[in-house]
Amino acid sequence: MSDFLLVHGSCHGAWCWQDTIREIGRLGHHARAIDLPDHGTGPGAQVTLDDYARAIVAAIATPVILVGHSAGGFAIAAAAELAPEKIVRLVYLCAYVPREGMTLADLRRSAVEQPLIGAIRLAPDRQSFTIDPQLARSRFYADVPPDAADRAVSMLRPQPVLPQETALTPRHSLALPRDYIRTSRDNAVPLALQEAMSAGFDRDCIHFMPTDHSPFLSDPAGLAGLLTRIAAK
Repeated sequence: MSDFLLVHGSCHGAWCWQDTIREIGRLGHHARAIDLPDHGTGPGAQVTLDDYARAIVAAIATPVILVGHSAGGFAIAAAAELAPEKIVRLVYLCAYVPREGMTLADLRRSAVEQPLIGAIRLAPDRQSFTIDPQLARSRFYADVPPDAADRAVSMLRPQPVLPQETALTPRHSLALPRDYIRTSRDNAVPLALQEAMSAGFDRDCIHFMPTDHSPFLSDPAGLAGLLTRIAAK
């Protein structure tokens, strides 16, 4: 039986993984999710990428397959730099993959296509941002049933800026087994950017889902099945 720890992306929380956790359980494996520190509940200026890494490491008792969605890619990589012995494998789900000298925001800005421009609402103090609820559904949940998409939009919370403006030098995270899941209908992290960020992965460690940016809601059974196949490699 494999053990998965699931890490959310910008403005989300552990809630977004519940359907996938249920489906992974049906396949005979164990999965759980955590909320990253102060995600929408505290002063964003005080939250750092290191705080994310330490929270993830603290949540691991025995080694896990660590899955990061979107901005959660930086969080799981930071955890791997801190405690690689606690991680069996890293799985990046349409996620940002750290590159030497670049922040997550740098990677996002490097893309030719910028679908999140206009959707991001920066707070007056510039320490956090939210997603325009009128645009969140089309950017994040295009393939999600309308009622579920509306519920997800209502759950979105402010995202601290500092973790996304912090560069991470990947070392241990490059040495660990790692996989990348590309989502071909993604309206938040363009497929071309996903391809660029996963270009250094082994070919048999690159996977595809024909979904939007949120397969944990639009195709949780398909995502669970893919994750368990990855775990069995």
